[in-house]
Amino acid sequence: MKIVKKNLNYIIIGSVAFIMMILGIVGLPLSITELLEKIAIAIILAVSLNMVVGFLGELSLGHAGFMCIGAYMGGKLAALLSSSLGGTNILTVILALIVGGLCAGICGFIVGLPALRLRGDYLAIVTLAFGEIVKNIVENSDFFGGQTGLKSPQFIKNRFILFTIGFLVVLLTIFVIQNIIKSKHGRAITAIRDNEIAAKATGINVTKYKLMGFVVSAVFAGLAGALYSFTCSNIQAITFDYNYSIEILVIVVLGGMTVNGSIISATLITALNTILQTKLGGSFAVAKDLIYALILILVVIYKNAPALKDFREKYNLGNLWRKIFKHKNDPSTVRDDATRWDVVPTKISMDEVLSTEIIVDNTGDNSADIGERGGNK
Repeated sequence: MKIVKKNLNYIIIGSVAFIMMILGIVGLPLSITELLEKIAIAIILAVSLNMVVGFLGELSLGHAGFMCIGAYMGGKLAALLSSSLGGTNILTVILALIVGGLCAGICGFIVGLPALRLRGDYLAIVTLAFGEIVKNIVENSDFFGGQTGLKSPQFIKNRFILFTIGFLVVLLTIFVIQNIIKSKHGRAITAIRDNEIAAKATGINVTKYKLMGFVVSAVFAGLAGALYSFTCSNIQAITFDYNYSIEILVIVVLGGMTVNGSIISATLITALNTILQTKLGGSFAVAKDLIYALILILVVIYKNAPALKDFREKYNLGNLWRKIFKHKNDPSTVRDDATRWDVVPTKISMDEVLSTEIIVDNTGDNSADIGERGGNK
Protein backbone atom coordinates (compact mmCIF):
# COMPACT_ATOMS: atom_id res chain seq x y z
CA MET A 1 0.00 0.00 0.00
CA LYS A 2 2.85 2.36 0.84
CA ILE A 3 4.52 1.64 -2.51
CA VAL A 4 1.28 2.41 -4.37
CA LYS A 5 0.75 5.64 -2.43
CA LYS A 6 4.36 6.70 -2.97
CA ASN A 7 4.23 6.13 -6.73
CA LEU A 8 0.60 7.04 -7.31
CA ASN A 9 1.33 9.86 -9.77
CA TYR A 10 3.53 7.57 -11.90
CA ILE A 11 0.87 4.86 -11.89
CA ILE A 12 -1.94 7.21 -12.91
CA ILE A 13 0.00 9.00 -15.66
CA GLY A 14 1.50 5.76 -16.97
CA SER A 15 -1.91 4.08 -17.04
CA VAL A 16 -3.52 7.02 -18.86
CA ALA A 17 -0.68 7.09 -21.41
CA PHE A 18 -0.93 3.32 -21.99
CA ILE A 19 -4.72 3.35 -22.38
CA MET A 20 -4.63 6.32 -24.74
CA MET A 21 -1.85 4.71 -26.76
CA ILE A 22 -3.98 1.57 -27.23
CA LEU A 23 -6.97 3.70 -28.17
CA GLY A 24 -4.74 5.72 -30.50
CA ILE A 25 -3.78 2.58 -32.37
CA VAL A 26 -7.46 1.77 -32.81
CA GLY A 27 -8.24 5.37 -33.73
CA LEU A 28 -8.77 8.47 -31.58
CA PRO A 29 -10.32 11.73 -32.81
CA LEU A 30 -7.75 14.37 -33.66
CA SER A 31 -9.24 16.74 -31.07
CA ILE A 32 -8.55 14.23 -28.27
CA THR A 33 -4.95 13.65 -29.35
CA GLU A 34 -4.33 17.39 -29.57
CA LEU A 35 -5.79 17.85 -26.08
CA LEU A 36 -3.53 15.11 -24.69
CA GLU A 37 -0.50 16.77 -26.29
CA LYS A 38 -1.42 20.12 -24.74
CA ILE A 39 -1.93 18.52 -21.32
CA ALA A 40 1.46 16.78 -21.48
CA ILE A 41 3.21 20.06 -22.42
CA ALA A 42 1.36 21.98 -19.66
CA ILE A 43 2.32 19.41 -17.01
CA ILE A 44 6.01 19.57 -18.01
CA LEU A 45 5.96 23.37 -17.87
CA ALA A 46 4.10 23.53 -14.54
CA VAL A 47 6.22 20.92 -12.74
CA SER A 48 9.48 22.45 -14.03
CA LEU A 49 8.45 26.00 -13.04
CA ASN A 50 7.42 24.64 -9.64
CA MET A 51 11.09 23.78 -9.13
CA VAL A 52 11.92 27.51 -9.10
CA VAL A 53 8.74 29.06 -7.69
CA GLY A 54 7.60 26.39 -5.26
CA PHE A 55 10.75 24.70 -3.96
CA LEU A 56 13.38 27.39 -4.54
CA GLY A 57 11.04 30.24 -3.62
CA GLU A 58 12.05 32.59 -6.46
CA LEU A 59 9.64 34.39 -8.79
CA SER A 60 10.48 33.71 -12.45
CA LEU A 61 8.49 35.16 -15.35
CA GLY A 62 10.75 33.97 -18.16
CA HIS A 63 9.61 30.36 -18.46
CA ALA A 64 8.00 31.00 -21.83
CA GLY A 65 11.37 32.32 -23.05
CA PHE A 66 13.07 28.97 -22.30
CA MET A 67 10.18 27.18 -23.97
CA CYS A 68 10.64 29.45 -27.00
CA ILE A 69 14.34 28.50 -27.24
CA GLY A 70 13.48 24.80 -27.08
CA ALA A 71 10.71 25.16 -29.65
CA TYR A 72 12.78 27.04 -32.22
CA MET A 73 16.04 25.10 -31.78
CA GLY A 74 14.33 21.72 -31.64
CA GLY A 75 11.93 22.63 -34.48
CA LYS A 76 14.77 23.89 -36.68
CA LEU A 77 16.80 20.73 -36.16
CA ALA A 78 13.75 18.54 -36.82
CA ALA A 79 13.00 20.47 -40.04
CA LEU A 80 16.59 19.99 -41.27
CA LEU A 81 16.63 16.29 -40.39
CA SER A 82 13.22 15.69 -41.97
CA SER A 83 14.26 17.30 -45.25
CA SER A 84 17.45 15.22 -45.40
CA LEU A 85 15.90 11.94 -44.21
CA GLY A 86 12.71 12.37 -46.21
CA GLY A 87 10.32 12.35 -43.27
CA THR A 88 9.85 12.62 -39.52
CA ASN A 89 10.49 9.64 -37.28
CA ILE A 90 10.95 8.94 -33.60
CA LEU A 91 14.72 9.50 -33.81
CA THR A 92 14.08 13.00 -35.15
CA VAL A 93 11.81 13.76 -32.19
CA ILE A 94 14.32 12.44 -29.64
CA LEU A 95 17.19 14.48 -31.16
CA ALA A 96 15.00 17.57 -31.26
CA LEU A 97 14.09 17.09 -27.59
CA ILE A 98 17.74 16.71 -26.59
CA VAL A 99 18.87 19.78 -28.54
CA GLY A 100 15.92 21.90 -27.34
CA GLY A 101 16.52 20.95 -23.71
CA LEU A 102 20.29 21.51 -23.87
CA CYS A 103 19.98 24.91 -25.56
CA ALA A 104 17.41 26.06 -23.00
CA GLY A 105 19.60 24.76 -20.16
CA ILE A 106 22.66 26.63 -21.47
CA CYS A 107 20.64 29.85 -21.73
CA GLY A 108 19.29 29.22 -18.22
CA PHE A 109 22.85 28.97 -16.91
CA ILE A 110 23.95 32.17 -18.71
CA VAL A 111 20.93 34.14 -17.48
CA GLY A 112 20.75 32.60 -14.03
CA LEU A 113 24.38 33.19 -13.06
CA PRO A 114 23.99 36.97 -12.72
CA ALA A 115 20.18 37.13 -12.31
CA LEU A 116 19.90 34.80 -9.30
CA ARG A 117 21.92 37.25 -7.21
CA LEU A 118 18.75 39.32 -7.29
CA ARG A 119 15.62 38.54 -5.30
CA GLY A 120 11.88 39.11 -5.42
CA ASP A 121 10.55 41.63 -7.90
CA TYR A 122 13.98 42.38 -9.34
CA LEU A 123 14.49 38.74 -10.40
CA ALA A 124 10.97 38.69 -11.88
CA ILE A 125 11.75 41.80 -13.96
CA VAL A 126 15.04 40.34 -15.25
CA THR A 127 13.47 37.01 -16.25
CA LEU A 128 10.52 38.82 -17.84
CA ALA A 129 12.97 40.94 -19.87
CA PHE A 130 14.87 37.80 -20.89
CA GLY A 131 11.68 36.21 -22.26
CA GLU A 132 10.84 39.32 -24.28
CA ILE A 133 14.41 39.55 -25.64
CA VAL A 134 14.30 35.92 -26.81
CA LYS A 135 10.91 36.45 -28.44
CA ASN A 136 12.09 39.53 -30.33
CA ILE A 137 15.35 37.89 -31.47
CA VAL A 138 13.67 34.85 -33.04
CA GLU A 139 10.86 36.98 -34.45
CA ASN A 140 13.32 39.17 -36.36
CA SER A 141 15.75 36.44 -37.41
CA ASP A 142 15.57 35.10 -40.96
CA PHE A 143 17.23 31.87 -39.80
CA PHE A 144 14.09 31.08 -37.79
CA GLY A 145 11.61 32.28 -40.40
CA GLY A 146 11.23 35.88 -39.24
CA GLN A 147 7.73 37.30 -38.97
CA THR A 148 6.15 34.39 -40.87
CA GLY A 149 7.32 31.88 -38.27
CA LEU A 150 9.20 28.60 -38.45
CA LYS A 151 7.67 25.70 -40.33
CA SER A 152 8.14 22.51 -38.34
CA PRO A 153 7.45 18.87 -39.26
CA GLN A 154 4.41 17.14 -37.78
CA PHE A 155 3.20 13.67 -36.98
CA ILE A 156 0.17 13.41 -39.23
CA LYS A 157 -0.38 9.67 -39.75
CA ASN A 158 0.95 8.48 -36.39
CA ARG A 159 -0.17 11.32 -34.13
CA PHE A 160 -0.72 9.00 -31.15
CA ILE A 161 3.06 8.40 -31.01
CA LEU A 162 3.61 12.06 -30.22
CA PHE A 163 1.39 12.26 -27.13
CA THR A 164 2.85 8.92 -25.98
CA ILE A 165 6.32 10.44 -26.17
CA GLY A 166 4.90 13.52 -24.44
CA PHE A 167 3.65 11.49 -21.47
CA LEU A 168 6.98 9.65 -21.28
CA VAL A 169 8.66 13.06 -20.99
CA VAL A 170 6.09 13.93 -18.29
CA LEU A 171 7.12 10.84 -16.31
CA LEU A 172 10.79 11.76 -16.78
CA THR A 173 10.11 15.31 -15.56
CA ILE A 174 8.28 14.13 -12.43
CA PHE A 175 10.93 11.50 -11.72
CA VAL A 176 13.84 13.96 -11.95
CA ILE A 177 12.15 16.79 -10.03
CA GLN A 178 10.86 14.56 -7.23
CA ASN A 179 14.19 12.76 -6.80
CA ILE A 180 16.06 16.06 -6.67
CA ILE A 181 13.68 17.40 -4.01
CA LYS A 182 13.96 14.24 -1.89
CA SER A 183 17.77 14.23 -2.08
CA LYS A 184 20.23 16.27 -0.02
CA HIS A 185 20.30 18.80 -2.87
CA GLY A 186 16.54 19.24 -2.57
CA ARG A 187 16.81 19.73 1.18
CA ALA A 188 19.42 22.42 0.55
CA ILE A 189 17.11 24.10 -1.99
CA THR A 190 14.16 24.14 0.41
CA ALA A 191 16.44 25.41 3.20
CA ILE A 192 17.38 28.35 0.95
CA ARG A 193 13.69 29.01 0.35
CA ASP A 194 12.86 28.96 4.07
CA ASN A 195 15.75 31.14 5.23
CA GLU A 196 18.62 32.07 2.95
CA ILE A 197 20.71 33.63 5.72
CA ALA A 198 20.43 30.53 7.89
CA ALA A 199 21.27 28.34 4.88
CA LYS A 200 24.45 30.36 4.26
CA ALA A 201 25.34 30.08 7.94
CA THR A 202 25.16 26.28 7.78
CA GLY A 203 27.58 26.19 4.83
CA ILE A 204 25.13 25.73 1.93
CA ASN A 205 26.41 27.16 -1.37
CA VAL A 206 23.38 29.31 -2.14
CA THR A 207 24.49 30.38 -5.64
CA LYS A 208 25.22 26.80 -6.67
CA TYR A 209 21.85 25.41 -5.60
CA LYS A 210 19.88 28.34 -6.95
CA LEU A 211 21.60 27.94 -10.30
CA MET A 212 21.04 24.18 -10.28
CA GLY A 213 17.30 24.57 -9.73
CA PHE A 214 17.06 27.30 -12.37
CA VAL A 215 18.96 25.27 -15.00
CA VAL A 216 16.95 22.08 -14.37
CA SER A 217 13.74 24.09 -14.73
CA ALA A 218 14.99 25.65 -17.98
CA VAL A 219 15.97 22.25 -19.44
CA PHE A 220 12.48 20.83 -19.01
CA ALA A 221 10.91 24.02 -20.34
CA GLY A 222 13.06 23.49 -23.44
CA LEU A 223 11.81 19.91 -23.71
CA ALA A 224 8.24 21.18 -23.55
CA GLY A 225 9.05 23.70 -26.30
CA ALA A 226 10.54 21.01 -28.54
CA LEU A 227 7.39 18.92 -28.07
CA TYR A 228 5.28 21.96 -28.90
CA SER A 229 7.13 22.40 -32.21
CA PHE A 230 5.71 19.07 -33.42
CA THR A 231 2.12 19.93 -32.51
CA CYS A 232 1.79 22.94 -34.81
CA SER A 233 2.72 23.44 -38.45
CA ASN A 234 4.07 26.95 -37.89
CA ILE A 235 5.82 28.21 -34.74
CA GLN A 236 4.99 31.84 -33.98
CA ALA A 237 7.10 33.86 -31.55
CA ILE A 238 4.04 35.77 -30.31
CA THR A 239 2.90 32.56 -28.60
CA PHE A 240 5.74 32.83 -26.07
CA ASP A 241 5.02 36.30 -24.70
CA TYR A 242 4.90 37.24 -21.01
CA ASN A 243 1.19 36.33 -20.83
CA TYR A 244 2.10 32.71 -21.42
CA SER A 245 4.66 32.84 -18.58
CA ILE A 246 2.00 34.27 -16.28
CA GLU A 247 -0.45 31.54 -17.34
CA ILE A 248 2.10 28.87 -16.37
CA LEU A 249 2.66 30.66 -13.06
CA VAL A 250 -1.11 30.69 -12.42
CA ILE A 251 -1.20 26.91 -12.93
CA VAL A 252 1.60 26.43 -10.38
CA VAL A 253 0.01 28.74 -7.80
CA LEU A 254 -3.45 27.16 -8.16
CA GLY A 255 -1.89 23.73 -7.74
CA GLY A 256 -0.54 24.71 -4.34
CA MET A 257 3.10 24.73 -5.51
CA THR A 258 3.44 20.95 -5.13
CA VAL A 259 4.25 18.39 -7.83
CA ASN A 260 0.93 16.56 -7.64
CA GLY A 261 -0.96 19.86 -7.40
CA SER A 262 0.81 21.16 -10.51
CA ILE A 263 -0.15 18.00 -12.42
CA ILE A 264 -3.83 18.28 -11.47
CA SER A 265 -3.97 22.03 -12.03
CA ALA A 266 -2.26 21.81 -15.45
CA THR A 267 -4.65 19.09 -16.58
CA LEU A 268 -7.81 20.90 -15.46
CA ILE A 269 -6.84 24.36 -16.72
CA THR A 270 -5.65 23.05 -20.11
CA ALA A 271 -8.86 21.05 -20.56
CA LEU A 272 -10.92 24.08 -19.48
CA ASN A 273 -9.15 26.36 -21.96
CA THR A 274 -9.59 23.88 -24.81
CA ILE A 275 -13.28 23.31 -24.06
CA LEU A 276 -13.97 27.05 -23.89
CA GLN A 277 -12.14 27.65 -27.17
CA THR A 278 -14.11 24.85 -28.84
CA LYS A 279 -17.57 25.59 -27.47
CA LEU A 280 -17.47 29.38 -27.51
CA GLY A 281 -17.19 30.47 -31.11
CA GLY A 282 -18.24 33.51 -33.08
CA SER A 283 -19.55 36.39 -30.99
CA PHE A 284 -19.24 34.31 -27.78
CA ALA A 285 -15.47 33.88 -28.20
CA VAL A 286 -14.94 37.12 -26.28
CA ALA A 287 -16.55 35.53 -23.21
CA LYS A 288 -13.88 32.81 -23.03
CA ASP A 289 -11.38 34.91 -21.10
CA LEU A 290 -14.15 36.26 -18.86
CA ILE A 291 -15.39 32.78 -17.90
CA TYR A 292 -11.81 31.54 -17.46
CA ALA A 293 -10.99 34.48 -15.17
CA LEU A 294 -14.16 33.97 -13.10
CA ILE A 295 -13.34 30.31 -12.57
CA LEU A 296 -9.81 31.20 -11.44
CA ILE A 297 -11.19 33.81 -9.01
CA LEU A 298 -13.61 31.28 -7.51
CA VAL A 299 -10.82 28.72 -7.08
CA VAL A 300 -8.57 31.27 -5.37
CA ILE A 301 -11.40 32.34 -3.04
CA TYR A 302 -12.15 28.71 -2.17
CA LYS A 303 -8.49 27.97 -1.40
CA ASN A 304 -7.86 31.08 0.72
CA ALA A 305 -11.16 32.30 2.25
CA PRO A 306 -10.98 32.02 6.09
CA ALA A 307 -14.72 31.33 6.27
CA LEU A 308 -14.23 28.13 4.22
CA LYS A 309 -11.31 26.83 6.27
CA ASP A 310 -13.34 24.25 8.23
CA PHE A 311 -15.06 23.03 5.07
CA ARG A 312 -11.71 22.64 3.23
CA GLU A 313 -10.15 20.73 6.12
CA LYS A 314 -13.15 18.42 6.49
CA TYR A 315 -13.71 17.59 2.82
CA ASN A 316 -10.22 17.67 1.31
CA LEU A 317 -8.88 14.72 -0.69
CA GLY A 318 -6.47 13.67 2.06
CA ASN A 319 -9.25 13.19 4.60
CA LEU A 320 -11.42 11.35 2.10
CA TRP A 321 -8.51 9.06 1.25
CA ARG A 322 -7.89 8.30 4.95
CA LYS A 323 -11.58 7.55 5.50
CA ILE A 324 -11.71 5.12 2.58
CA PHE A 325 -8.37 3.42 3.25
CA LYS A 326 -7.78 3.37 7.02
CA HIS A 327 -4.25 2.69 8.16
CA LYS A 328 -3.73 -0.86 9.35
CA ASN A 329 -2.27 0.39 12.64
CA ASP A 330 -5.21 2.64 13.43
CA PRO A 331 -6.07 1.89 17.10
CA SER A 332 -9.79 2.02 16.38
CA THR A 333 -9.46 -0.98 14.04
CA VAL A 334 -7.49 -3.17 16.50
CA ARG A 335 -9.51 -5.69 18.51
CA ASP A 336 -7.11 -8.03 20.30
CA ASP A 337 -3.35 -8.05 19.82
CA ALA A 338 -1.39 -8.53 23.03
CA THR A 339 1.95 -8.80 21.20
CA ARG A 340 1.77 -5.28 19.77
CA TRP A 341 1.48 -2.81 22.64
CA ASP A 342 1.85 0.16 20.30
CA VAL A 343 -1.35 -0.59 18.39
CA VAL A 344 -3.64 -1.63 21.26
CA PRO A 345 -6.17 1.13 22.01
CA THR A 346 -6.01 2.41 25.57
CA LYS A 347 -9.14 2.45 27.72
CA ILE A 348 -8.02 5.50 29.70
CA SER A 349 -7.70 8.82 27.93
CA MET A 350 -4.68 11.03 28.56
CA ASP A 351 -6.91 13.74 30.04
CA GLU A 352 -8.03 11.35 32.77
CA VAL A 353 -4.44 10.37 33.55
CA LEU A 354 -3.34 13.98 33.83
CA SER A 355 -6.31 14.90 36.03
CA THR A 356 -5.72 12.04 38.52
CA GLU A 357 -4.71 13.14 42.03
CA ILE A 358 -2.50 10.97 44.21
CA ILE A 359 -2.98 11.61 47.94
CA VAL A 360 -0.38 10.28 50.36
CA ASP A 361 -1.45 9.95 54.00
CA ASN A 362 1.56 10.80 56.16
CA THR A 363 -0.38 11.03 59.43
CA GLY A 364 -0.61 7.34 60.16
CA ASP A 365 1.38 4.17 59.77
CA ASN A 366 1.65 3.57 56.01
CA SER A 367 2.82 0.00 56.34
CA ALA A 368 -0.12 -0.89 58.55
CA ASP A 369 -2.51 0.87 56.20
CA ILE A 370 -1.13 -1.02 53.23
CA GLY A 371 -1.31 -4.27 55.08
CA GLU A 372 -4.87 -3.58 56.06
CA ARG A 373 -5.84 -2.76 52.50
CA GLY A 374 -4.01 -5.85 51.32
CA GLY A 375 -5.88 -7.93 53.85
CA ASN A 376 -9.18 -6.51 52.69
CA LYS A 377 -8.33 -7.50 49.15
